[in-house]
Amino acid sequence: MTRCVSSRDNLRILMNLLRESSKSIQIEAFHVFKLFAANQNKPPDIVSILVASRSKLLRLFADFKTDKDTYTVDID
Repeated sequence: MTRCVSSRDNLRILMNLLRESSKSIQIEAFHVFKLFAANQNKPPDIVSILVASRSKLLRLFADFKTDKDTYTVDID
């Protein structure tokens, strides 16, 4: 699992899945994205991708809702 969430290529694929038109794909991609974001031992290239994509991710998650829940993402 650690190797998966340390892969720059996996993160890029996942971030593209977050933009899919299918809500169920977006939701599942979000659950995996949380593992990348919560990983305490993120490699520097993962951190740089997340930092560079911060504003796009915040815009994406601002309207990210499901029928049951509303996800709030607070990145500091």
